[in-house]
Amino acid sequence: MFQNGTVDGVVFRPLKAHADSRGWLLELMRDDELPSEHRPAMSYVSMTLPGVTRGPHEHREQSDFFAFFGPGDFKLYLWDSRRDSPSYKCVQTVVVGESNPQAVLVPPGVVHAYKNVSAVPGLVFNAPNRLYGGWGRAERVDEVRHEDDAESPYGIE
Repeated sequence: MFQNGTVDGVVFRPLKAHADSRGWLLELMRDDELPSEHRPAMSYVSMTLPGVTRGPHEHREQSDFFAFFGPGDFKLYLWDSRRDSPSYKCVQTVVVGESNPQAVLVPPGVVHAYKNVSAVPGLVFNAPNRLYGGWGRAERVDEVRHEDDAESPYGIE
């Protein structure tokens, strides 16, 4: 159903650690590098155990702005389910994290998942452009979950 390719509208930006005798600093995002419609409304950090997958899921209106920097590596899966996209029906997989630090902008309609492929727990930063559950958590969450659907076309290796 899906074929390998690059998913249109997903933006990867390599992350560079600036190290000195105190440790390191990693610039995750800059207002001058994100289109205004994708600028964050909130942020969070998650920890994922080795071998565990989060997703696949998608958002109808929300963009996710992930930063994968370690510890650990993740296999990131992106499926383009947007009928009006030039990359409709493409799937893209990339290993990101400690071995390949990346910031990744995932626009609405792109189904996504990531799996910790390391032997250590991994950290992921996300700064979505919508509030989870809306203002005061009073709205329906903008999330379509596919992980429990036995008929889902979004397979994880």
